[in-house]
Amino acid sequence: MPAASLEQLDALGRYALKLVRPGQVLGLGTGRAASAFIRELGASGIKVRGVATSNASADLGREVGIEVIGLGTVRAIDTDFDGADEVDSRLNLVKGYGGALVREKIVAASSAKFVVLVGEEKIVVRLGQRGSLPVEVVPFAEPLTTKRIAALGLRPKVRQMEGKAFITDNGNIILDCGLKPISNPAKLDRELLAIPGVVGTGLFLGMASTVLVACADGSIRTLRPRR
Repeated sequence: MPAASLEQLDALGRYALKLVRPGQVLGLGTGRAASAFIRELGASGIKVRGVATSNASADLGREVGIEVIGLGTVRAIDTDFDGADEVDSRLNLVKGYGGALVREKIVAASSAKFVVLVGEEKIVVRLGQRGSLPVEVVPFAEPLTTKRIAALGLRPKVRQMEGKAFITDNGNIILDCGLKPISNPAKLDRELLAIPGVVGTGLFLGMASTVLVACADGSIRTLRPRR
């Protein structure tokens, strides 16, 4: 299934504005869908403050007129709006293809609600279906983490950009871990986080409040967690 077009993501961003109220503090996610939302939010003129999940999102937010603030300046975030790379039937997620997974998880965990914006190509039967799980790692620990992650049956590879290791906004590297669909995401997450040097994984389990899906026919579908 082809990736959602920019027009579809713009429409999704406009739709998500229904969940925004003036004066709120919002999480500003990273990636194509989140950027579309940020642009639509700026164009709407709704006065909010935003906590950005990456330097790129902070720059975009300021560019479109949103007041960007630090996480420590507010008691809580009302709603976080971000994208995802995979969404399963329980609304568990894989995130991090854009390289901001740790800050994205911190902002999502700091928010009363976490709204995920995706094209329908991101809906999967099992997490890992797209074949890669990002893991953020302290650079010094790369030899150890690579060995330990490989021992779990994954295929870790340092993410490259322009011939050099990609460096996150936190100063870390990303190991893109090849894998098959995950039978037990919670167990894998615990095993990865137990490895010294692993800062965070792209598994976002039980965190999403709502998922808004841009469908190929132009409609937008709302998914909520099973109760």
